[in-house]
Amino acid sequence: MTDRAAEDVLLELLNTTPVVRGSVSDALGTPAEGRAWVRGHGGTGSDEEVAHLVAVRDALQDVVRGRRDPACLGGFLHGVSRLPVIEDGGLRWVLQVPDAHRLAVELVLTWAHVEEARPGRLKPCGNPECRRFLLDRSKPNSARWCSMAECGNRMKARRHYQRAKGPQA
Repeated sequence: MTDRAAEDVLLELLNTTPVVRGSVSDALGTPAEGRAWVRGHGGTGSDEEVAHLVAVRDALQDVVRGRRDPACLGGFLHGVSRLPVIEDGGLRWVLQVPDAHRLAVELVLTWAHVEEARPGRLKPCGNPECRRFLLDRSKPNSARWCSMAECGNRMKARRHYQRAKGPQA
């Protein structure tokens, strides 16, 4: 998987708990939904794998929101290693981890790579009522919304309304 594809899967995982019609929904919330999501992203879909991924997702969401220290992710990497393999004239690294933890570990490693390569680019949406996240790939690192069409327009409309209403108060 390319770095960009792995980052996209990380963002998809973080965004599995959006607010829909005023309530938090969870795309991994039922066993069937969790298995389908995991299988759709390269996992086996076992109950253990889904449970592990939900725990990683919740920890990553808290870390990105600044509610927990990144050290909390260390437990998910216990016993994980990478082994060098030479094949087809090149070197590649093979992740050594139980199958039920593979996807979750890959996403923690992707988060670490994003934080190292582009610190501050993975962030929660600027709309306080939204639970989604964004990975700001813009040159000036100025993106604030998970979606300009949804949260960006909504927040701009609120600010406009408050400015227009302000002098009348």
